[in-house]
Amino acid sequence: MQKCVGGVMTVALWASMVQADISENTTWPDSAVSGKTIQLASADVAVSIRPVPRPTVEALRVSAAVTARFQAWLGAFHERAKLQGISERTLNRVFPDMIFDEDILKRDRNQAEFSKPIWAYLDSAVSDTRVSNGRAAMQRHRQVLQQIEAVYGVEKEVVTAIWGLETSFGSYRGSNRTLSSLATLAFDARRAQFFETQLIAALRIVQAGDVSAKNMLGSWAGAMGHTQFMPTSYLDHAVDFDGDGRRDIWSDDPTDALASAASYLARHGWKKGQPWGVEVRLPEEFDYATAKRDFTLLPSDWAARGVVGRDGKPVLDHGQAAILLPAGRHGVALMIFDNFSVIEAYNGADAYVIGIGHLSDRLAGGAPFQSDWPRGERALSFTEKKELQTRLTNAGFDTKGIDGRTGPNTINAVRAYQLAQGLVPDGYPTATLLERLR
Repeated sequence: MQKCVGGVMTVALWASMVQADISENTTWPDSAVSGKTIQLASADVAVSIRPVPRPTVEALRVSAAVTARFQAWLGAFHERAKLQGISERTLNRVFPDMIFDEDILKRDRNQAEFSKPIWAYLDSAVSDTRVSNGRAAMQRHRQVLQQIEAVYGVEKEVVTAIWGLETSFGSYRGSNRTLSSLATLAFDARRAQFFETQLIAALRIVQAGDVSAKNMLGSWAGAMGHTQFMPTSYLDHAVDFDGDGRRDIWSDDPTDALASAASYLARHGWKKGQPWGVEVRLPEEFDYATAKRDFTLLPSDWAARGVVGRDGKPVLDHGQAAILLPAGRHGVALMIFDNFSVIEAYNGADAYVIGIGHLSDRLAGGAPFQSDWPRGERALSFTEKKELQTRLTNAGFDTKGIDGRTGPNTINAVRAYQLAQGLVPDGYPTATLLERLR
């Protein structure tokens, strides 16, 4: 995303969206230019000399028709909002900020087509640059982070990791006007109810005086501030940690946002001192059918089955744990604890949870993952994942939906198919497996 004004270019680099099952999670890449301003001479700014085509009459008609429908929707929404406690005064004040943005719908339509394997995601999410920037950010805000940890019992490294993955430690918090983004998405039929709920929540935030409509900025999908809270999450979990009377997650000072992230995790059951997960070594005779979320043992019991830490020692008994194979039997193996599920409440994608957990470990001085990833394996596209789900279901292995997302139901269906075919049941969907189903 580039914006040139008077020969000054502001660059905000977006990373590719990761696997279809984490399509709503964007990660800002580390870059020497991300979020910075670069001075360019006029001659340095590339300007196309090709004539710019004028919009066709048909395109203008479509645009005018959509705008008219949006205005009609706004009128009806005005009445629904009043029934939910939004005052006439607030609505009259903010309605000029609720503008239809066709670009947002294009992004919403296209996002699921992006696909990256988990190792490519982690290469960016837990890059050496991000780790270095995170440690510097922790040092700058050391006192506040220590206070937050003392109050909420969430380690400062975990809070910082969320900040780092959501907005690259505040360097890009989003520049879209949240009310316009949510109004556009609520007007659209695809997920209208969800986004109308978010829009009502956003109006309650403005009405309460926490932020003005003009300063309520965030991502195109309505996530706001340093830690990218959706409006309902803000209402439920945001806190005024600095005591200034407002829960301000948008300003340059990240105090309230960081405390709000800790508050969110604490209320979802974070256990201080318990790892989110630990990289482990599996024995050659490991029963891959047990590598699933609903099969848990104490680490000492896993050790009796030959599952130990990468150092060859049993993992400490931090609580019941499951084995997760995010890239199948040829990738990193993880022993995950209850805190994995707590991070999952923030964002349900396994890759995101692993990114947060591993980044927090690295910020605390931990080492990179020691096992290799199957980097030669091609990730399935969104369309291929839907085909896989369709073929599995038709073959009697119900994925409980055809949505192009590799969630627990699809993994269980893959594992059942693998067992039936005499394959290693690691639950990992590959191009080879899809070809076999064909």
